[in-house]
Amino acid sequence: MARPEAVGSPAPLWRQRLGRIPWQQLTPLLGLVLLLIVGSLIHPAFLTTTNLFNVLTRSAFIGIIAVGGTFVIIAGGIDLSVGSMAAFLAGAMILVMNVLSGNDLAPLTVVLMGVGMVLVAGLLAGAANGIAITRGRIEAFIVTLGTLGIFRSLVIYLADGGTISLDFTVRGFYRPVFFGSFLGVPIPVWAFAAVAIIGAIVLHRTRFGRYVRAIGSNQEVARYASVRVERIRTLTYVIQGVCVAIAVILYVPRLGSASGSTGILWELEAIAAVIIGGTALKGGYGHVWGTVVGAIMLSLIGNVLNLTAAISEYLNGAVQGLIIIGAVFLQRGRGGR
Repeated sequence: MARPEAVGSPAPLWRQRLGRIPWQQLTPLLGLVLLLIVGSLIHPAFLTTTNLFNVLTRSAFIGIIAVGGTFVIIAGGIDLSVGSMAAFLAGAMILVMNVLSGNDLAPLTVVLMGVGMVLVAGLLAGAANGIAITRGRIEAFIVTLGTLGIFRSLVIYLADGGTISLDFTVRGFYRPVFFGSFLGVPIPVWAFAAVAIIGAIVLHRTRFGRYVRAIGSNQEVARYASVRVERIRTLTYVIQGVCVAIAVILYVPRLGSASGSTGILWELEAIAAVIIGGTALKGGYGHVWGTVVGAIMLSLIGNVLNLTAAISEYLNGAVQGLIIIGAVFLQRGRGGR
């Protein structure tokens, strides 16, 4: 018969090692692995390089926006306007490039000026959201719900109820930004990786990132610790706006057009990616790498629905909604941490 462990003796080594594993942080990654296994069982083409690169390319738009959303949500905010903002920025960018191309400028000059314009416009749009929330002392939900309608109406107005199309010559020059590759990897994937790495460094390795988490955990305590709460919260929305602009830079060469239907439900997907990645909806806790995994998981879910006839691909939005509800429910079960 085995001898009982002596009272006060240290726990077995294997139990200590298991206790040190951050299971909560690994949950999104475990979910991704499970999804990959399920997808490979459903269709033999699921794990092919072509299919996986297509999934990563599609996830780049939402993933880049979601990286910015990670800062906003960790700081205790929310941004419902990102899809409409993307539509407006895309329409404005195309109109500017069309005007410039009519002045006999080189396509490279036209594209660079369009990129510069959309980055500035994204920064200003994000700053407008942030200032209205912090200086106007209005709930983020109300402000971004309002700007959602404003941005959507503006792009419909610019398109005169139709579609804004990019000049054919400029589009031909610009197309490789989405359809091209570098070292065999699509350019949007490289852009997604770069934004995620920079976002992770800023959030987890800088004083600004610590302030963002402190504000989300307890805004008043952060204020007493001399953290400039309004400025930091405004900057999170500026980061969100710049991330939306980067996503637009990659999106415009894909279709070469923008309309009132551009970016619909992108806000749902971006928030879903952040929450699935383990960021607490009430703020104070989260990881950029988790958001990256969440964005990829959303694209994989859509890909699996396309490959199987078990569930209609038109129910993708319903599946995402259920995932958000489930993720928030699980956070509630562990106290939001």
